[in-house]
Amino acid sequence: MVSPRPTVAAMPAYKPGRNPADLAREIGVERAVKLASNEVAFPPLPAVLQAISATAGETNRYPDNGAVVLTARLAERYGVEPAQVATGCGAVTLCQQLAQAYNDPGTTIAFAWRSFEMYPLLAQVAGARSRQVPLVPGTPGGAADTHDLEALAAAIDDSTRLVFVCNPNNPTGTAVRRAELERFLDAVPGDTLVVLDEAYREFVTDPDVPDGVELMRGRSNVAVLRTFSKAWGLAGLRIGYLLAEDVAVADAVRRTHVPFSVNTLAQAAAVAALASEDEVRRRCAAVVEERARLTAALRERSLPVADSQANFVWLPLGERTAEVAAGLEGRAVITRPFAGEGLRVTVGTPEEDDVFLGALDDVLSSLSTTAAGA
Repeated sequence: MVSPRPTVAAMPAYKPGRNPADLAREIGVERAVKLASNEVAFPPLPAVLQAISATAGETNRYPDNGAVVLTARLAERYGVEPAQVATGCGAVTLCQQLAQAYNDPGTTIAFAWRSFEMYPLLAQVAGARSRQVPLVPGTPGGAADTHDLEALAAAIDDSTRLVFVCNPNNPTGTAVRRAELERFLDAVPGDTLVVLDEAYREFVTDPDVPDGVELMRGRSNVAVLRTFSKAWGLAGLRIGYLLAEDVAVADAVRRTHVPFSVNTLAQAAAVAALASEDEVRRRCAAVVEERARLTAALRERSLPVADSQANFVWLPLGERTAEVAAGLEGRAVITRPFAGEGLRVTVGTPEEDDVFLGALDDVLSSLSTTAAGA
């Protein structure tokens, strides 16, 4: 019998957000609302649809393996050289490439926990150890939802090759501020690569949450991850990118990529999206406005929701998490539960969020009634 590596066999499978059409059929309703995967609710940008249509006739050919046009646009946008840019099939694939490029078996990848759920899985695939540093309360007496950068710096040792700092953090939505992050970067040894994972950067409104690209400059052991999946509306095309101060970092990432993994349509769509930045900014502003409304509505329900800098909010429901998520699904609303910890809820349209709030009221009332009866 052929068997995979024991580490791989023991890995939990990644669980994407449920398909809303499947849930609707399952419970017998016309439509389900999906607030689980942090997609934007807007349709693709008009320029993106035009680019895809114009490029579709070229899909009998392999894509540009170096994504030269897109790389040049990104380099120009961020004021770096093209050699400092690497593109990939979504930011998560770039995370995998980083682990493959920098971690030998027995070395360590350090990150906060809870954070992006793929970090520990990618460490396992690379044969590396995970060093998980617990989150701490961002407010006195609050839930553990914020990076403890002092503890993360203290956790780095001679085996640590890679550190991920997810800012804003997924799934809690909190963000670390400039002074704290600068102190952390200055404390990290020069032979440890720090990756600032900024998948949600476009939704940040706090002026004290720094742009990682600014902090990267002059620090050869810092790289920044961004994605087109969220604010830019290209989740279905899977494209992300890395910016590195040291060209050797970007080169190492390119060396570990799967050839032609950034497809032709994705490259054309990303170029078109970058040319539509004004519209993207307007859409992000609408998401931020709705985020504020949703946060206020949840706080009115006495739920301790932290200020989010992403396009989702975090409900620290603890042991009630799975029960609440199941109750919401029974009412045709899909969220993202993290059992025993909390519920991540994507900011949807106002109509979708109102459906969620109504379902949540129903679920919490039902659970209170059950508890009182018990």
